[in-house]
Amino acid sequence: MEILNYTKEHEQFRNRVHDFMNKEVIPSVEQWEKERIMPKSAWKRLGEEGFLCTTISPEYGGPGHDFIHAYIVADELVKTHHFGMGPSTHSDIVVPYLNTFASEKLKQKYLPGCVSGDIITAIVISEPGAGSDVASISATMEDDGNELVLNGSKTFITNGINCGLAVVAFRDPAVDNPYKGISICLVEEGTPGFEKGKKLDKLGMYSQDTSELFFTDCRIPKENLIGTRGAGFQMLMQKLQQERLMVSIFSVGAAEYLLKRTIKFYKENSGKGKSVPNSQSNQFSLVEMTTDLTLGRTFLEKLLAEHMEENDVVTETSMAKFWTAEMVNRVVNGCLDIYGNLGMLEKDPVSRYFRDMRIMPIFAGTNEIMRQIIAKRMEL
Repeated sequence: MEILNYTKEHEQFRNRVHDFMNKEVIPSVEQWEKERIMPKSAWKRLGEEGFLCTTISPEYGGPGHDFIHAYIVADELVKTHHFGMGPSTHSDIVVPYLNTFASEKLKQKYLPGCVSGDIITAIVISEPGAGSDVASISATMEDDGNELVLNGSKTFITNGINCGLAVVAFRDPAVDNPYKGISICLVEEGTPGFEKGKKLDKLGMYSQDTSELFFTDCRIPKENLIGTRGAGFQMLMQKLQQERLMVSIFSVGAAEYLLKRTIKFYKENSGKGKSVPNSQSNQFSLVEMTTDLTLGRTFLEKLLAEHMEENDVVTETSMAKFWTAEMVNRVVNGCLDIYGNLGMLEKDPVSRYFRDMRIMPIFAGTNEIMRQIIAKRMEL
C-alpha cells in the first residue's frame, strides 16, 4: 500500500525528470565537480523543463504542482553522481519564504524569475559565530529614513556565488530579546555594499557553490523586508520543517542509489575467483542496509504525506532528519567496505558520496540540535 498518493501524472513526471538527468546532468557532472560550481546555464535548463519551484502557483509563472513533484525532483537530483542539492535548496527551502511571507509586489517581481532559473536564490543565516543557534546571529539591520542599513558577514552559504537574490536574516541591535529582534529581507546581487566572498573549498559537494557573503553599510528599501519586522526567528522556525524534510529526502535518495549500485556490484563480483568474498558477513551487511533504507523511506513518505496536509510534524521531522542523516552515512560506509579498494577510486560514485554525505548530520541544524528539539517537545 502506497503512503503517498502517487498518480499516473507523478510517474510520468518522474520519468521526465529521470530522462533529463541522464541526458543533461550526469554527462556534465565531472566538469562541474572540477569547476566547483553548477553553471547558470544548467539552472536555466531546469527552469525551462519545469523542474524548479514546482509548487509555485501559475499566477507567478509556476506549474502549481503538489509537493510530491518537489520530492521527485530532489530524489532524482541526488542520484546523478553528485550531491546536487543547490536547485532544491533554491526551490523548496529559499523560495517558500518569498511565497509565504513576501508582499504581493515582491512576489510579482521575483517569483517568475525563480521559476525560470533566471534568478537563483540563497538562504543567508549562518555566520562565523552562529550556525545552528539562529538566535545568536550578529549581522545587523538598522533604520535610516526609508531605507534599511545592513552590516555583517555570513558564511557557508549554499548557492552563494550563483545567487542573484539573497534571503537574509539580520538582527535589530536595539532589541535585546534575540527571539523578537530578528528580521528577514531580500538583497539583490549588485546592491552597493553587498559583496560575495571567495568560493569555499570544501571536503565534498564540489559542484555546489558555497561562499561567504559580506554586507557593509548595504542599503535596501524597507519594502524589501518580508513578513513582520521582528518575527524572523518564528518565520525561520516555521520553514525549517520543510528544510529538514529536504535533507531527509536527499539522505534517503542517496542511500537508495548507492545501495542499488553496490548490490549490483556484489552480485557481479562476488564468489570464487572474484574480487569480493561471497561471505555471510557481506550478505548480512547488505540486508541490514536494505532494512535501514526501507525504514527510512517509509518514515519519510509518511511525514511527507502529513506535511502536505499541513500537520505539525516538527518532532517527527527532527527525528527523520537526524536518523536518515546517520543512516546514509552508515550505508555509504557499508558500501565502501564491500567495494574495498575499488571504492577509493574517483571513477566510482561511492567515493564521492563518502565525502558528500558527511555533511548531512550537520546541515539544517546539527543532529545534536535535532535531539534537543525532540527532548524539549517530549518535556524531558
